[in-house]
Amino acid sequence: MEQTKSYTRLKLACYTTNVSMSVVGNLSPILFLTFHNLYDISYSLLGLLVLINFFTQLTIDLIFSFFSHKFNIPLAVKLTPFLTFIGLLVYAVLPYLFPDAVYAGLVIGTIIFSCSGGLAEVLISPVIAAIPAKDPDREMSRLHSVYAWGVVGVIFIATLFLLAFGQQHWQILALLFMLVPLSSCILFSGASIPDMGTQEKVSGVLRFLKNKALWLCFAAIFLGGAAECTMAQWASGYLEQALGIPKVWGDIFGVALFSVMLGLGRTLYSKYGRRISSVLLLGGIGASVCYLTAALVGIPVIGLLACGFTGFCVSMLWPGSLIVASDRIPDSGVFIYAMMASGGDLGASVGPQLIGLITDAAIASPTLSALASDLSLAPEQLGMKLGMLVGALFPLAAIPVYLHIDRTAKKE
Repeated sequence: MEQTKSYTRLKLACYTTNVSMSVVGNLSPILFLTFHNLYDISYSLLGLLVLINFFTQLTIDLIFSFFSHKFNIPLAVKLTPFLTFIGLLVYAVLPYLFPDAVYAGLVIGTIIFSCSGGLAEVLISPVIAAIPAKDPDREMSRLHSVYAWGVVGVIFIATLFLLAFGQQHWQILALLFMLVPLSSCILFSGASIPDMGTQEKVSGVLRFLKNKALWLCFAAIFLGGAAECTMAQWASGYLEQALGIPKVWGDIFGVALFSVMLGLGRTLYSKYGRRISSVLLLGGIGASVCYLTAALVGIPVIGLLACGFTGFCVSMLWPGSLIVASDRIPDSGVFIYAMMASGGDLGASVGPQLIGLITDAAIASPTLSALASDLSLAPEQLGMKLGMLVGALFPLAAIPVYLHIDRTAKKE
């Protein structure tokens, strides 16, 4: 009974840590317009905050992939929400204390709480996997569903707060969000962390790198992460620029709908899911259809629904890849989760950045500007649509990867 209570507290600590990751991953994009209006920070520099976030997380992922045996894993788990707390504090306070160096304060805060994001990706999933359960796959899906529902909460709370109290009080919003990692710290303080296992030497890690299954799963989560995060980060801008939907409605019914569908897909799998390999394949096919529909259909409502329902299709691509990797490469401990997190973060960085580059290039091209005029579109609209078409390449490329995973799963 004592052990069950401990595990219940530990699960709650992991869930609230994942909600903290919802804050870490979405607070800056939500405040982009606020920072631009209040401090005249360029959109390029604001976009760089997202890149800094993912690059920092990727660095942490890679460090733990090869050197996890050098760390006190239980201590690192318990320090994760503390770093989030400190990062949000710095993020909110430094711009207030140093108004002439607002952007520097935002960067420092971002780096700190992005370190916690990297640690959470590497450590929280193996903690849940190490807890005895009748169906570990469903437990993993439940953990990741919490992140998606957290995103929905962050979007609605931030939107309502800024609407009620004004953009100039954004620091208070960041300070309020500190309550989430604070609750994680309190929950972790009274919970025992199960042994997750690490390789004793780097050479122990290197033998896993020769395993073809590792690189298959790495490709799966790279493409899945790109498919998920590209739509998550571009849905708002796409709905506004390409389809002419006002930003407020695009955010609420587009971005929030994407997150709701993301959470719904993961929650349904946690309750009823089976055959994760088939779910991955269906998700890749569905996401491809949604991307192509959003890019090619000019009816705003259909485009909005396509963006939203992409969330349901990609919902299991990231956690599902983790499940497949942990099943096919047993006894790899923290390493496999760190390696997979690096693949997911790489996809989450490359995908949205590539769409931005394609969109800017299309807008700057005289040939494509003329084509846009012929199609009765603004250059920005055509550029966004071409960017969305490029985004469709990620789930399309994932289909043969997931097909191979499904076929080999049936043989096994």
